Amino acid sequence: MTTTSELITVNIKLFAIYQEIYQQPEITLNIASGSKAKDILSIVTQQKPNLESWTKITQIAVNLKFVNPDYLLDHGDEIALIPPVSGG
Repeated sequence: MTTTSELITVNIKLFAIYQEIYQQPEITLNIASGSKAKDILSIVTQQKPNLESWTKITQIAVNLKFVNPDYLLDHGDEIALIPPVSGG
């Protein structure tokens, strides 16, 4: 993560295993300005280490669009962490 004194606020929508582990549908984080989408996965695994195995197979969406891990986040972004799901 970029080191800077400026923080931005992002809202994280949690799905499947992420929601089960956090026991809530979303969280709000204050992160460093200049953070990338992949940094959210790092923060999540720091908070909940048992999610680490899921991060490599999780898709990240920002403001309803799938993004690559290096996508630069902005204040107010809505991020969705979407692991593979199964069922019918």
